[in-house]
Amino acid sequence: MQADLDFQSAILPGVSRTFALTIPVLPEGLADVVANAYLLCRLADTIEDDVGLDHAVKTVFHSRLVAVVRGEADAELFARELAPLLSDRTLTAERELVTQAAKVVRITQSFSPNEQQAIIRCLGRMCAGMPEFQRHKSLDGLSDLNEMNAYCYVVAGVVGEMLTELFCERCPALDDERQELMHLALSFGQGLQMTNILKDIWEDRRAQTCWLPQSVFGADFDLARLDELHTTAAYRHGLEQLIGIAHHHLRNALEYTQRIPAREAGIRRFCLWAIGLAVLTLRKVRKHGGLGSAQRLKISRRSVRATVGLVNLTCFSDRALRALFDIAAVGLPLVREEPDASRA
Repeated sequence: MQADLDFQSAILPGVSRTFALTIPVLPEGLADVVANAYLLCRLADTIEDDVGLDHAVKTVFHSRLVAVVRGEADAELFARELAPLLSDRTLTAERELVTQAAKVVRITQSFSPNEQQAIIRCLGRMCAGMPEFQRHKSLDGLSDLNEMNAYCYVVAGVVGEMLTELFCERCPALDDERQELMHLALSFGQGLQMTNILKDIWEDRRAQTCWLPQSVFGADFDLARLDELHTTAAYRHGLEQLIGIAHHHLRNALEYTQRIPAREAGIRRFCLWAIGLAVLTLRKVRKHGGLGSAQRLKISRRSVRATVGLVNLTCFSDRALRALFDIAAVGLPLVREEPDASRA
């Protein structure tokens, strides 16, 4: 098992530098579970994003991945049959993750029944819901906020729910707040995913994709012509509204984090680092009108270090955290919009 854990630790930076930095701040044991869950979700992403697989094959391997994690199918066979089908454009780390999938799954199956169930539920919902959006993506965007909310749920909200279950397993004192935490977890995921959508508007367009909701920009606005229309008042108004909604969800994410006991400093830091960087990203998106490459909107290393340092200093005080959030969010619009609790 130690060899499998060593592989998990070694592969994580190759598939996500961000999570490779944040996951280790979690308490011992919980960090291994969250890292493992992330790698399983990344396997699902790798299948969905591979240009060499048609929709039918992707559906088959998504179903097999869930079956493998449930212990109903052979992980070695899954890896042997999937790996040769991956395109040459698959990242080296992702290809290795597929090839060594059995190591990841062995770790999953060493967790408690509750931990395994939380991971399986998340992965199952992601593998069922994500393809419905990915396979109909286009420059026309999503129809409205409800559709964007549904998209955010299947790629991020389900992760928030899973993390909440894992946090409650680690900290039984949270059981009394489980229902409210699960509701706020939807906001947490929504805020982070909306921030990613706004940051990646132009990167996504280069991939012939748009995740913006058409209705926010007006009935006559054509998202497929965003290259021409990004200087219009309709675009600026719509972008401002989406930034405001994301800001609202990140405030709910802060409330989520504050409901975690201060003694669980590692869990708080894990959440707060993500929230802080998302708020700074929204500021950049607003400053630049959502224009430019993701690199232009990327948070500097200096800002990352400052965010980490300030969070570490204030994570024990709810009052200090609120003040820090308010300072970071100065100038951002705020539009209240609740996630659809029926998705939980």
